[in-house]
Amino acid sequence: MDRLVDFRYDNAMEFGLYVHIPFCPQKCFYCDFNSYVLDRGIVENYLRALEREIDVWGKRAGRLRAQTVFFGGGTPTTLPAGDIASLLDRLRLWFDIEADAEITVEANPGTADGEMFAGLKAAGVTRLSMGIQSFDDRFLKDLGRVHTAQEAVSTFGTARAAGFDNLSFDLIFGLPRQSPAHWRETLCQALELSPEHISLYGLMIEEGTRFHDLRRRGDLALPDEDTEAEMLEWCMDALPQKGYEQYEISNYARPGFRSRHNRIYWRNEPYLGFGAGAAGYHQGMRYQNHRPLRRYIEAGLAGEFPVAASETLSREAAMGETMMLGLRLLDGVNRSAFRARFGEDPAERYAPVIEKLVRAGVLAVDDQAIRLTRRGLMVASSVQAEFV
Repeated sequence: MDRLVDFRYDNAMEFGLYVHIPFCPQKCFYCDFNSYVLDRGIVENYLRALEREIDVWGKRAGRLRAQTVFFGGGTPTTLPAGDIASLLDRLRLWFDIEADAEITVEANPGTADGEMFAGLKAAGVTRLSMGIQSFDDRFLKDLGRVHTAQEAVSTFGTARAAGFDNLSFDLIFGLPRQSPAHWRETLCQALELSPEHISLYGLMIEEGTRFHDLRRRGDLALPDEDTEAEMLEWCMDALPQKGYEQYEISNYARPGFRSRHNRIYWRNEPYLGFGAGAAGYHQGMRYQNHRPLRRYIEAGLAGEFPVAASETLSREAAMGETMMLGLRLLDGVNRSAFRARFGEDPAERYAPVIEKLVRAGVLAVDDQAIRLTRRGLMVASSVQAEFV
């Protein structure tokens, strides 16, 4: 990657920074993220490579203004809070991170305590995304998680005591041997704690994971599609009654607590990704860094862009991605914003496809937006594929 290409986007767009921390206490059985069991011997070099990558981007991209920062993984809280604080300082050296920026750290139970949370708070972290996954120890064990349900509750209380007032839970449904009653019980326990944000994900069986091997051998008893649909629809009805608005296919929030960083992805707006396997989208170019730790570290310490692959999107591809990603939001694709960005009304540009989907009852169109119907939410991936 020798240069940054030109691409038109205006000041109305937000801009985000993502930092990948790939270390975990152990690999969960369902996880295909670029993560590795923590090896203290490699952490120092990885952090140095991260700093070098931030420096390279900062010098090349100019002093960009960022509204969000997200530390994901892996499990960022396997590192001391001081390491995360140092990385934040490095980002602030090169980027104008707004005073009211949303700064999120993924913080899993069993890897964080009061000292950790106090350190993150002092560093300017404003939001914690907690990988709870279940409040049932049977399913946590099946998933290969390192924490118990009680530890999840305790960690949540510790985060509250440290002053965090923007907490998000990740929960997974469609687990092996999980019934709708099991799922309702976990969700009800989550609601009793009253986090500001809840993300609900259906279990995906990815190649290369332990779950993939178990399913291939016939040793993974998964709920059928109708049972998963029942779980999903129950959430769509139950959470709004508790004050949570569904604003994206998998995400619910109390008013004022939608994830600003993830909204950048869903609106197909620009962001830079730092770290092994991290992806970014800047000036019309999508890129992904080297995934292997040692290859990433080698490039980073040499002061190079550690990019494994990149692609400059055509205008047509950028429009299609904006439609596909924007339909994840319940607000849908804003027609005026699309026109300002691409010079075309999406309802006209994609008229034949949209007409077909409206007739099928999965898409709705008005003067402001194009959005999924409730029926469309249940088959979202097939609807989105029509625009790619």
